[in-house]
Amino acid sequence: MSGFEFFFSLFGLLLGLALAQGLGGLARALKVRHRVRIGWPTALLGLFVSCDVVTFWMYGWAMREVVPISWPALFAGFVVTALYYIAASLVFPDDPEDWSDLTAHFDKHRRTVLGAILVCNIALIAGVAFLAEPPAFTLKNLVVSWSFFPIAAIGIAAKDRRIVIACLVWLILLYPLSVLWP
Repeated sequence: MSGFEFFFSLFGLLLGLALAQGLGGLARALKVRHRVRIGWPTALLGLFVSCDVVTFWMYGWAMREVVPISWPALFAGFVVTALYYIAASLVFPDDPEDWSDLTAHFDKHRRTVLGAILVCNIALIAGVAFLAEPPAFTLKNLVVSWSFFPIAAIGIAAKDRRIVIACLVWLILLYPLSVLWP
């Protein structure tokens, strides 16, 4: 087993559990959707968290040659993957039937979820900058990579749900845009 395989066996497991936690919450909500309104804000937040977890997983693979196997790297990886798991677990309530409308749950937890994802991305970009090099300041990277940070911060700080939804839409669109923009 290589050092990366050792390292990623733990973090791949935690990231997979984060995805499973989010999907499990969605499944529970869908089962009671005739009694509980899921709403766009919750759906968008769940999609955003899932996209970001997958993107982090892809970055982990891309960084496999430069990630040192050390206590600081393992601990940093643990903190980031734990934040992803916690964020994913907060998107949907444990018992959706406790809420008549999941938008109220969204309003209660979205700052924590977005804040955790923002911290994960700050850690990622710091790790990339330390171990390799940060994304260059090209137009594509300014839009696709660097716009993530102020838009996520606006989504955390905004009081108007419409602004938060617009931020989530922007953040979600960054994932396909990063693939489609050559």
